[in-house]
This record gives sequence, structure tokens and C-alpha cells, in this order.
Amino acid sequence: MKRRQFAISVLTPVALAACGGGGGGNGPVFPFPVPPPPPAPAPAPTPQATAAAALKRAVSYMDEVVSYRGGYVWSYSPDLTQTFGEMEAKRTMLWLQPPGTSSMGHIYLDAYHATGDARFYQAADRTAKAVAAAQHSSGGWNYIHDFNGEASLQDWYETVGKNGWRLEEFQHYYGNATFDDATTAVASQLMLRMYLEKNDPVYRTATDNAIRFITDAQFGSQFGVADGGWPQRFPHNPNAIASMPLPNPAQLPAGARAGMEDGDYTLHVTFNDDVMGENIKFLTMCVMTLGRTDLVANITRAMDCMQRMQWTSPALAQQSGWSLQHLSRTTGGRAAGEPGGARSYEPRSLATHTTQTNIQQLLGYFTLTGDKKYLSQLQKAIDWLKSPSIQFPANVATLNPLLAGRNVATFIELDTNEPLFVHRYGSNIHNGAYFFDKDITNTISHYSSGRSVDPAALQKRLDELNAMTQPQIDAMVAKSPLKATAPRSLPKYFAAVREVDFPDLFEGAVLKTPAVPESEAQTIVAALVNGNYWTAPVPEIVNPYRGDGPTAPYTGTAYRSRHVGDIYDTSPYPADAPPEIAPYVKRDKPQFITTANFIARMGRLISFISPVA
Repeated sequence: MKRRQFAISVLTPVALAACGGGGGGNGPVFPFPVPPPPPAPAPAPTPQATAAAALKRAVSYMDEVVSYRGGYVWSYSPDLTQTFGEMEAKRTMLWLQPPGTSSMGHIYLDAYHATGDARFYQAADRTAKAVAAAQHSSGGWNYIHDFNGEASLQDWYETVGKNGWRLEEFQHYYGNATFDDATTAVASQLMLRMYLEKNDPVYRTATDNAIRFITDAQFGSQFGVADGGWPQRFPHNPNAIASMPLPNPAQLPAGARAGMEDGDYTLHVTFNDDVMGENIKFLTMCVMTLGRTDLVANITRAMDCMQRMQWTSPALAQQSGWSLQHLSRTTGGRAAGEPGGARSYEPRSLATHTTQTNIQQLLGYFTLTGDKKYLSQLQKAIDWLKSPSIQFPANVATLNPLLAGRNVATFIELDTNEPLFVHRYGSNIHNGAYFFDKDITNTISHYSSGRSVDPAALQKRLDELNAMTQPQIDAMVAKSPLKATAPRSLPKYFAAVREVDFPDLFEGAVLKTPAVPESEAQTIVAALVNGNYWTAPVPEIVNPYRGDGPTAPYTGTAYRSRHVGDIYDTSPYPADAPPEIAPYVKRDKPQFITTANFIARMGRLISFISPVA
């Protein structure tokens, strides 16, 4: 109204007359248009939108700047001049072991599911294509891949890998694929998820090849007790090492044992790192999403193998459990199915943590099938985990600080039920070696000689399942992913919350996200360096390769309970806990871009943006 009064007051009398004065009509006619009112201010973005925008910036930076052709290792200095996975890595490498390239592909796909933003799918697709490019011709995956070609990869093995004292799986290049550390399992799951997302034929081919790899690698009926199991690596390389050198055996204490006690461990039936459980899980996902009911036979054979491989000492009936690996064939006069030694710091023994994992697996196999044979021998294994002779004394932390918080020994000698402890002498792979005896002190730090097991929880779950009525069992099995009669969807998220497990695959199951408060989301967003990337204290650093280490005997003790040996050892170690000897100096862990930290923060923001209740 004020604008109109002002406009009228400056008009001349002639103009007023032309407009008809002020009487009647439709009101005054103005000589210029009235500007429209200013637009209403845009509403402030929601906290979820702000978090999604930050997520997009972080993913774009990782995809466009940090990755190499879509592939990732584990850790990067912010200027990208230092890159390493489990060991020092070339810039042209990608690491398949979690939390490497496959894990990054999963979190990108999770972000796409949370937001619907195509930029996240683009990142997932680029990373998954890198994983597909790294797939071995057999259909599985090696720990690492080098985009610079085979010669570059072999050079890495012959230099960096060869000198990693404690990383025996990287000291030799076999040119095949591995089930270890969920390397093939997590990559296979990513290929399956990407195919299901948009039916891309690249991923259908990769998924089919992964299925072929797992079924081809499975031991057949000609292996008897080993039928249904899997080796650590496939196809077998006949040049796989069968022993480790003992450069200075005079340094072994009296009564100690050493070496790979059962030869080439890549041929053994492998339970280490839950190889069997991971393979069964992936095949189960294929049954429920692709309708591959033919794979149920492979799954059942594997379940039966695990149940059959439970070993009970003929000399000590109360000793019953599993080793990291079991012989797949007669070896050194020992029968197939016997517990086997593996790497030189994994003695022939029963392993408490592997036994706990296999008990949990078999409890799960009962829920999948309703077959009580999977429960029938578990009481013996649970009772064994309660054995007084394998428990640590109350003052274990005083005897050995590295065992604080652990309640049982890792390795238990066959037939005696006495703990075995792993040690080492020397300063590098060329003058040192591992050995094991019954001395609880001065154990190695990178592979704990103690574990935390919970037989009471296992007992509770076994009792619950044994108490189920047949109608309850039938109702449970009806929802099993192995009983799917039509395609079922996988959980929405695979990396944002936790690892997907068998219970998440049952009909009606929901993998819930944790509650993430807005204040936490704001803190995560604010931590982005220049708004683009996160850094965190890197878990471990490495010595750069500088040639083979000395072969002269080292009789000191500076390296016996540390992650790394002398400066020629390329094994990773924490910067704040180096050997207490020059030239090592204790220092703060440097701030690096790490895939593990990135995935963790991404997961929290994804749970905040699009929670699953």
C-alpha cells in the first residue's frame, strides 16, 4: 500500500485526469510494472541432507583422487606418496583383503542405497570394475593385484614380500587365488550385489566365475573325510613351499619344535579365518537371490565336512575340537582329517578360537537345515573349552603382559591338552625363525598366544536349540534362505553396520542400523579435512624395502616380542611400539587416510541418513 501511495503522489494533474481521477472504475493504472515480491527464502537443508552432501564430497575425493583406477590399498599418506596394504604397496596396486577394494565397493553401494544418488553408484561401479579386473582366471582372487602387470607384481613379491618376516603368505608368489582373510568371499559378494543392482553382464560373468571357482576348489568324494572342504589356495601350485628355513637351529631351546610340521599347508582343509563359513554364506546368497538351488548340495557337503572334521584325541577323550587346518590326504604317515600345522608360527594343535568359531557355525547350520546331527557332537567341544588345563591363571598378565584379557591359550598340544606358546629368535627372515614350546613368557606380539572364548554363551545357545520342539524347528527352517522358493533380497547394507551373517538372510530378518545422534553426524562431517577426506592414526607403518637383511646370527632379544625385526624387515608395525633398539624411535602414529576409518565413518553417516529400524 505504501508503494501505491507514493506512485500516485508524484503523478501530474493531467495524468490524474487521464486515469479518471479517483472516482469509480477499476483503480489507477501505473506507468511502470510493480516488481514481484521477493521469493521466500529456501528452507535450511535438513541435517540428513547436510550429511549426504558431505558424504558425496568424501566419496568423490576417494574415487577421483585417492583410488588408482578404482582400486584401493589400506592406508595413504595425505599427499599419496606413501601407500600400503598389509605391507608397503606400489601406487599401481590394489588390495583385495578387507578393508581393501572390495570393502570400499560395498560401502559405496550402501551409500547409494541410503541416498539414491547416482554419484555413489558411479563410485561403486568403478571400484567393482577394478575388482572384476583383478579376478584370477580360475574365478577367485589373490590378496593383491597390480595394474602394472605380472612382472611388476612378481617384482613386489621378490623384494617387499620376500622380506616380510612375519607375513609368510607374501614371501612367495604362487600365481593363484586364495580363500584366506575372506579375500575371495568379500569380492564375490560385491560381484553378486552389483549384478543384482542393475543386471550388468560384467558382474553376472564375474559372479558365475566366482561360483565356479568355489565349487571347483571344493574337495570331492575321492578325498573321503575331506569331502566338501576347501584348501587355502586354488588351483594348487606344485611349487608351494613345504618348509621354512631354520638359519640358526642352535638358537632353539631344548625341547622346542619349529617349522611347518605338515608341509604345504595350502592343500589342507582350511578353517582359519572361517574359510568354510564364508564360502557357505556366499553360496547361500546365490541360492536365495539367483535361484541356484543346485548349490545346496555343495553347501550340505561343506557343512557335513565341518561336522565330520571335529577331532577327538584317541589318548584323551575329553580333548575334542578343531585345528586351523586339517589334512586333506595322508601326509607324513598321518591320516586325512588329522589336525595339521600351517605357517611356521601355527603348530600342529587344536586351536581354541577356531573351535569356538566352528561351534558357532554348526549351531547356525542347524538353524538353516533343522538337522540335529550338526548339534550332536558340540557338547564335547564346549566341554573341552572349559578344560582347566587350557585356562590361564589369574595372574597371566603378570606372567606375560601380551596375554592380558585372554582366558585360554590359542594352541593346545594334541593328546596332552597342554598349551603351546610361539616365540622367535633372530632379527629378520634371513637369520631368524619361529618356534614353539610350553614357556608362557616372551611370546610373539603379532599372533597372540591367548584367546578370549565364552563357552558359557555357546552352552546357552546349544541348550536353547536342543530344547526346540519339532513344530518350532519346522517354522524356523521354513524361513531358511536354503528353502527360498522365489528370489529374496539381500540386506540393504553390507559394510555400513557390520558383516552380513546367516541370521540376516532368513525370510523376514532385518539388519538394523544403530542409532546415530545428530551431534555425532555433525562431528564426523566437521572432521573432513578441507571438506574432502578424513584422516586417522594409521594402525601400522612399514620399513621401506632396502634389500635383503643380514644372514649373520643375531642373538639379542630386541625383536622377539615385536611386530617387526630389524630395518630390513618389511613387516608392518605400530609407530608407538617399535623395537627398543636403534635406529627405531617411538613416535606418535601418523595421520593417514585409511580405508578402515573411511568405511567406519561412512557407515555412521549412512545409518544417520537412512536408518533401518
